[in-house]
Amino acid sequence: MSIRKEDLTILIPTLNEAGAIGKLIDELKSENYNILIVDGNSTDGTVEIVRSKGVRLIFQEGKGKADAIRTGLKYINTPYLLVMDGDYTYDPKDIEKFLYQGFDEIIGVRKRDNMEGSHRFGNWLITKVFNLLFGTGLRDVCSGMYLLRTEVAREVEFRSKGFSVEVEIAAHIASTGGRIGEVEINYRKRIGDPKLRKLHGISIILSIIRLMLEYNPLFFMFLASSAALIPGIIIIGYVAFELIFRGINHYVWALAGISLSGVGYISLLLAVLALYLKRFEYRIMKFMRRS
Repeated sequence: MSIRKEDLTILIPTLNEAGAIGKLIDELKSENYNILIVDGNSTDGTVEIVRSKGVRLIFQEGKGKADAIRTGLKYINTPYLLVMDGDYTYDPKDIEKFLYQGFDEIIGVRKRDNMEGSHRFGNWLITKVFNLLFGTGLRDVCSGMYLLRTEVAREVEFRSKGFSVEVEIAAHIASTGGRIGEVEINYRKRIGDPKLRKLHGISIILSIIRLMLEYNPLFFMFLASSAALIPGIIIIGYVAFELIFRGINHYVWALAGISLSGVGYISLLLAVLALYLKRFEYRIMKFMRRS
């Protein structure tokens, strides 16, 4: 069943998007969508442009994209919202692809043509890490265009900063048994200076680790302990070299190497077990939620 346009609010966080926001609003208004602009105190004339277009404008509480979405949720009374960036990279004509019920989140999978190589690789890596940790099969977890059920969006704590909010939202939905879908969308060349720097990729990965410490702490505890494998293997290699080529026995070092390797190997097995047990828990929650 399709989602009606009147049941959807387009939420656009903005910060100094004067070059793009006017064109984007014109495209959205031509499609008759409900529009809510959440501005982060722009200083380049973005606010004046938005007001001249006659769409709803509010100012966000706090800083960053997560705070913008959290603020916007206070003013949304439709069952669904669609978040999209205000830099003209996302095409309003693709919104119709999202208008299907049955999902808690639908993520727009971007075409890579207008994405910088470093960002393309970073998004691929972040998505792979996310899929490993949460047992999902997503293709673009960092996409800035996605549909959410408003009820589900209000459950998210929005503790992340900056652009890692997309990861936090998807992590919450995946870990609570929610349904995440994907649709392919266009990705246009940005108007204005990019805000997503290379360091944001590191920030998002750190956010994934923080989220997994919350959702699966045993996995990280055992994974960290498995690092003992590295010095253990190095020590065993050294002892073997000394014995084979020099005829020297290092009994104490050999015992230390075997002990470290044993601890690391067992910890690695336990980390894998913890990961799959948590995935099994997610599957049970998903089954219970659908039944």
